[in-house]
Amino acid sequence: MNEAEIKLKRMESILLELIPEALGHLNDKRLHDLEILEVKCSRGRSDAKVYINPSSFTESEKTAHLNQLKKARPIVEDFCLKDQGWYRCPKMTFEFD
Repeated sequence: MNEAEIKLKRMESILLELIPEALGHLNDKRLHDLEILEVKCSRGRSDAKVYINPSSFTESEKTAHLNQLKKARPIVEDFCLKDQGWYRCPKMTFEFD
């Protein structure tokens, strides 16, 4: 494993911890109970796909959650930036696994 892969894995693990914390600070109670399964960053670390556990949601609930997450994305990214002191945060896209 080279240095770039190590940095990529480190960023993924940090985001895996920070995203649920950021969602917990939001006012929308529906987003508090989402379980984040995995975060996959692109090679350049400019994009990140966040995978969510779809276990107990219907299709309409999934659509509603994805719309809420789209609106909350800038807030979550800003939370990660401030918490870690990064220069920039990957642009997140949320998907159900």
